[in-house]
Order: sequence, then C-alpha cells, then structure tokens
Amino acid sequence: MFIVYAHRGASEYAPENTMSSFYLGLQQGANGIETDVRRTKDGVLVLFHDRTLERVIGATGKIGDYTFAELLKMRVKNAQTATEDIIVAFEDFLRYFAFRDLHFAIELKDADVEEDVLRLLKQYGVLEKTTVTSFHLEYIEKIKQLCPLCRVGYLTADFDEETLLRLQELGGEQLCPQAENLTPEKVVKWHSMGYEVRAWGCSDVHLMRHAYNCGVDGMTVNFPDRLVSYMVSKQEHSVERK
Repeated sequence: MFIVYAHRGASEYAPENTMSSFYLGLQQGANGIETDVRRTKDGVLVLFHDRTLERVIGATGKIGDYTFAELLKMRVKNAQTATEDIIVAFEDFLRYFAFRDLHFAIELKDADVEEDVLRLLKQYGVLEKTTVTSFHLEYIEKIKQLCPLCRVGYLTADFDEETLLRLQELGGEQLCPQAENLTPEKVVKWHSMGYEVRAWGCSDVHLMRHAYNCGVDGMTVNFPDRLVSYMVSKQEHSVERK
C-alpha cells in the first residue's frame, strides 16, 4: 500500500506540526502523518521541526529554552495562508490520532528522547504502524537497541554501499532518500534488498511526480491533495489503457 504522508500535516496550507495541519492532511486524503519530536526545557516532548523558533513563530531561542507552558502562549504561523495555531505535545497528538487507521513517521530531532518516544508509542498502541526516523543514525541505532521490534528509517540525501551496510547492521527497515536523487533503478535495487523506500524533499509537484514514478512506497508532501489527485489520475489512465 502506498503511503501519502502529510508532511508536518498539510503544511502548505496550515501551520506546520499543529492540529489544524494534521486534520487538514487527513481531509485531503493522506493515510499517514509525518512529524518531528523535540523536548522542552521542562521535559515535555513536543512536535516542532526547526532548531530555532524564528521561522514559524518569530521568537528567539530554541524549544529547549522554554517550558511547555511558555510555548503554549506562542503561535505557530503559516505565512502563505496567514493562519496560526499552537504547539502540540507529542502525547496529545497520539491521544487524538493513534486510534485512526494511519501510518506514522516520527522524526527524532533531539538527542535522548528515544526512551520517552518509545514509551508513548507503546502506551498508545501505535508501535506496529510507526516508523521512527532521523538524519542522525545514532538516534535510530538507540531506538533499535531499546526496542528491536520498532521500525526505523534513515533520512539522508542518498545511499551509498557503506550507508546501506550500516543500516543493514542495525536492522533498519526503511530508506528515506531525497526525491531529486531517486531513479527507478535505485528503487528496484533497494526493494530487492528488502527495504521500504520513502522519499522526502518533494517540495513541488514535479519532484512529487518524479518520486512516485520511480516506484517508491510512500513520500512526505506538504500538499497531500495534489499527490492524491495525481495518483487518481494515474489509476484512471491505467484503466483507460486496459
């Protein structure tokens, strides 16, 4: 089954990593949600991508400089649509979305959050439909050490033999290459090695179509509606040809 991951929700249209963005992604046809985990000053896991607050909030400093209560007074903004929402605790996200028929891609942005992330995934019964990912290989290595049954994926621009070997050694399940570096031949090779392939960096419709036509198993997109529409058009064209 192909997974349309709403990237930080439907973040083209709504403030990223907020409830409004996640719900909009589902309304647009996504069957997966991708989001990012960081830790606040007082230890709460929250959903936030950037290292600093400047781009989407307009404040100084980092998530770890503030308590959760302080962060709740701030607003996450979408400059394109002039909409705003509040920062979401990871547990609150799971409370509202864990029971749904969805796949989750949880990206670790901070070190030393692995144990708490796993605890909450188990508590809310979503371990089997979650892939924990990171650009930091050591984060997913720790996840596998703590919970060998947890699926992990490695985010990187491309995969050479050395990187594939390291991922194989730790028992990784998913390769997450940048869309612009994909070719159908690479995807066929990675599938033959037993990996699932999920593309990232599908920042425009051209890259979205390229990744889909390379044969990936899923991708993260800021605009799930456009990907769903493209998939429907491809299916309809296939039926017409038959």
